[in-house]
Amino acid sequence: MTARRTRFRWRLKPLVWLLLHMPWCAAHAQRDLADDWALRPATELTDHATAPEHRPATTAIGDSATSTTDTDLSLKGHAELRRDRSIVKGDAVHYAFDTDTADAYGHVVLADDGRLFFGPEAHFRIDARQGYIVTPKYRFTLNGGRGSAQRIDVADEARTIVEHGTYTTCACGDRPAWYMKASRFDIDSGSDTGVAHDGVLFFQGVPIFASPWLSFPLSGARRTGLLPPTLSFDSTNGLVATQPVYVNLAPNYDLTLTPRYMQRRGTMLGADYRYLGAAYSGELAAAYLPGDRLTGTNRYSLHVKHDWNLGNGFGFYLYGDRVSDSAAAAELASSGTAASSTLYRQEAGLTYAKAPWSVLFRVQHWQSFSSSTVYASEPQLNVRYARYNVGGFDFGMETDATRFRSTVSGATQGNRFVLDPYVAYSVERPGWFFTPKLKWHFASYDLTSIGSDAPSGQPKRFDVNVPTLSVDTGLRFERGVSLFGHAYLQTLEPRLYYVYTPYRNQNDAPLFDTTVTDFGIGELFTDNTFVGHDRVADANRVTAALTSRLIEPSTGDERARVVLAQQYDFRAPRVTLLESDAASTVARTGLVLGTSYRIGDGIQANQAVQYDEIHDYLRRASVGFGWSPGERRVLNLSYRYNRAIDYSSSSEDIEPIRQAVLSAQWPLARNLSGVARLNYDLDTHRLLTGLVGIEYDADCWSLGVAAEKYLYATSSTTYHAGSRIMLQLQLKGLGTADSGLSREFAAAVPGYTAAAQKAPGDRFTDYP
Repeated sequence: MTARRTRFRWRLKPLVWLLLHMPWCAAHAQRDLADDWALRPATELTDHATAPEHRPATTAIGDSATSTTDTDLSLKGHAELRRDRSIVKGDAVHYAFDTDTADAYGHVVLADDGRLFFGPEAHFRIDARQGYIVTPKYRFTLNGGRGSAQRIDVADEARTIVEHGTYTTCACGDRPAWYMKASRFDIDSGSDTGVAHDGVLFFQGVPIFASPWLSFPLSGARRTGLLPPTLSFDSTNGLVATQPVYVNLAPNYDLTLTPRYMQRRGTMLGADYRYLGAAYSGELAAAYLPGDRLTGTNRYSLHVKHDWNLGNGFGFYLYGDRVSDSAAAAELASSGTAASSTLYRQEAGLTYAKAPWSVLFRVQHWQSFSSSTVYASEPQLNVRYARYNVGGFDFGMETDATRFRSTVSGATQGNRFVLDPYVAYSVERPGWFFTPKLKWHFASYDLTSIGSDAPSGQPKRFDVNVPTLSVDTGLRFERGVSLFGHAYLQTLEPRLYYVYTPYRNQNDAPLFDTTVTDFGIGELFTDNTFVGHDRVADANRVTAALTSRLIEPSTGDERARVVLAQQYDFRAPRVTLLESDAASTVARTGLVLGTSYRIGDGIQANQAVQYDEIHDYLRRASVGFGWSPGERRVLNLSYRYNRAIDYSSSSEDIEPIRQAVLSAQWPLARNLSGVARLNYDLDTHRLLTGLVGIEYDADCWSLGVAAEKYLYATSSTTYHAGSRIMLQLQLKGLGTADSGLSREFAAAVPGYTAAAQKAPGDRFTDYP
């Protein structure tokens, strides 16, 4: 038979008919159909599965064709054979009906559901999806893997065997940046796993790793294998080489083993086990260094975390950290940002949360390397009850019963019972609100031992009763404004907050869990300047504040806020944290100014300043600025100023603390970006901590290099400085990129974004 392109002829006739009648069809569609149903061109191929009861059609194309009925078919010149998800192309294709086999010769292309093979010869059983290709090049469109081989066997729809070949995910041609060479590759898209036998890994033409068996994922899914190694040089440990090994035990739990060689100390093994269930989750992590060559001791760190939802509002949690010595966490950590703590908590508790009740029962211990006294709770029972808008009233209470113990010799220890009931009546109206609140603090102490630092004549049993009255009221005004061509809703919100708490001598009460509140605008509107149950500040003061906000009317987003506030004391407070502390003699706090704003989606800033107009100096300041104009572009700048007050000194002149922190991620050139974080002391003119690094992100690999200076504490008053240089090479397609330097950079720079991974293709990518 002489070749005829009859199929093309039949396929073109309907298309010509459609083109001739398209104006009428379009007009008719516009008249009869809504816009949502109008005809539109398809922008991409759509995958439609063939129904099981239907046999896929076979399409044969060629410049010439000869056939024997129901026996065979020979195509020559631009020959193609297509069926379902399989395509065989070549200069010549012979198809045998009885064996369902296509034999292709010359410039062969074999495509099968996202697998592409190119070679001089191929033999393929189409329905069985089995065959082989001689001396081919290949490409997997689903993950970008490619390479060449002496022979490739297609075992079935998922498994491919590459004999004496190479594998890479680099898009470049004959000289990929990295590739694996192996006697055999077993590629299984069904299990999303590739295995190289007798493999050697090359980077820039240099062999860097060899293994008789190496498993790697075909996509970004979690798979057992090697994670990117990290190489560093540490001022404390010398040369450090880390090679994490990821073990995917199940979809809901995994294990990461981290052997780490430290030149000056020895070899340490770390393990991190994570698990996740329908009602629970947790993590177990440990690191162990036997026979540290510098200290001569065995060193370790342990971490346990478990959360369990028991149902019906009940829960259980377990949390624990423990180390062998005060410097273990710092000197054995993989990052300098990880270890500056002198307190390690161990805690287990039962919780209940179901309105209006909230209950916590826990036992808490501390491993402390601090010189200050730290108390364990053995045990603690905390119960809270809250009801809202019951006849206009809000009321509730907090009850806490705790037994405090300390391992510090000569420390005060004992039991404390606290009851804090309250009632409030809130009146909310358009444009104003008024909320009076009455609160009572009752604490009963039963001390089992009196510490050496206790006041003279310290009783073992005593009670503390402190009432507090507060009134919170304010107005709200709104108006529309236009700024820079944009319409906004501007508010003006004056507010008064009054607190009255009579003085009660509380010097007999030990400081089990109490400290002074931190600086912030929110703290101006609290009734107690202490955090904890051992002190209630006496007060007869009013806070006056004025707030103005700019709000986007269409979305409700707050674009800017300005708050100006000041506290006025009608009498100076007398309650102090320690009996030896001098009480404040200042009648007012000074002006507090807070601002925050967002310009577009890329700029945001916030500031808080406290100015003492009585003594004419800046008391505190916190300024933050963030700019993110585009992808992987972020610049953060913050400034902190703190000037303490010595009320026992007439001059009250204490040298302030001034620090600035700069962090950034910014492109430096194509594929090259810089990352930095610098914490600088403006008084001593020295760098406290810092990290400077660069990232090079190529098509199929990335390289990160960083230098870091860090501080870590071995006690509450002893700090040590360390430095390190880190390097990490990431070969894309062989492991995940969320370890090592990526985590370092993310912890150092708020807003940091790791390099985007190449999006996976589908079976229509590079469709032949």
